[in-house]
Amino acid sequence: MAIRKIRTMGEDCLRKKCKEIREVTPKIQELIDDMYDTMYDAMGVGLAAPQVGILKRLVVIDVQDGNPLTLINPEIIYRGGSQTDDEGCLSIPGKRGTVTRPMYVHCRAFDEDMNEFVVEAEGLLARCICHELDHLDGVLYADKAEGGLKNVEEDEE
Repeated sequence: MAIRKIRTMGEDCLRKKCKEIREVTPKIQELIDDMYDTMYDAMGVGLAAPQVGILKRLVVIDVQDGNPLTLINPEIIYRGGSQTDDEGCLSIPGKRGTVTRPMYVHCRAFDEDMNEFVVEAEGLLARCICHELDHLDGVLYADKAEGGLKNVEEDEE
């Protein structure tokens, strides 16, 4: 397992649509393991494969509830409600922005054994799923931020 370089805004890989994963090969399993290591090392709660330069439909999430979540070929099949809050992103360090997302989502995906499942999420987990799935289609939260981005230091004042 290894820490991979997190790509930052301006790099082409963050603006491309990712390809589906057909099977979990040893290379894909290594990518999953590396993505968790990279996310934890950067103190993030979610990471999408394009953020480490790999254009595959793969997301890892851990919103610090002791329940890490691997989503392969994820898609949101239900959205409900609304929540507005500040977001940050490992690919846009030092910045925050206010984004409105669904309060509830149902996301269909495959696990590491390519078994299909549905996760029903609300609050922070729903926000994180939406944020990370946007990455798979080349969308950054900065594209949706209301009033633009601000420096993290401005939040602390």
